[in-house]
Amino acid sequence: MNYVFCANRKWSLELFEEIKKKHKNFHLIKKPKQLTYERIKKINPRFIFFPDWSWKVPERIFQNYDCICFHESDLPRFRGGSPIQNQIIRGIEKSKTTAFFMNEKIDGGPIITKKELSLKGSLTDIFQRMKKNDFDIIEKILSDNFKTNRQKGKSTMYKRRKPSESKLDSLNHSKKYLYNFIRMLEEPYPNAFLNIEKHKIVFKKAKLVKNKLCVEAEIE
Repeated sequence: MNYVFCANRKWSLELFEEIKKKHKNFHLIKKPKQLTYERIKKINPRFIFFPDWSWKVPERIFQNYDCICFHESDLPRFRGGSPIQNQIIRGIEKSKTTAFFMNEKIDGGPIITKKELSLKGSLTDIFQRMKKNDFDIIEKILSDNFKTNRQKGKSTMYKRRKPSESKLDSLNHSKKYLYNFIRMLEEPYPNAFLNIEKHKIVFKKAKLVKNKLCVEAEIE
């Protein structure tokens, strides 16, 4: 039985390598142009996993194959793009990894399972938690140890953040807000930045310790 794994960021490619150690019949797709109905038909997968995918999936694929998407929010809350950033900037620290079957609704398909996800710390910390959650969920699905439920509760929808939204209007914010703004935009996302006269300050990392904000930045 074959499976397809669609991902392109460092943390999710590491996840793929971990899964391949246990399951040899996983096929990796890293780019949208590789995700064609013809290619999927040739592989004929039982499931297509999308732990890290930012592009539209052709309808013909999810209408004919079981496509499982992983979303970093407690669905149906925070549907749409940039769920991590849209939660962090609103001060949310406790969320979930939600796995669901893809359908024509954006992040609106039947829920397979959820796992707790802390949004504290750096993006690297969060990615490591996501990787562990996704691994455990995939193992659960492969063992057929799951059942689906329709989404319940009030839904909220947010748009994917644009690079221009990484610009800070000023430093006249609380230290907690600045900390969240900078850390949610660590690489691989467009870093937070601030324009001061002819210079552009690009913020790479941030730490908040005992109400002291420390940042790593570059001046361009």
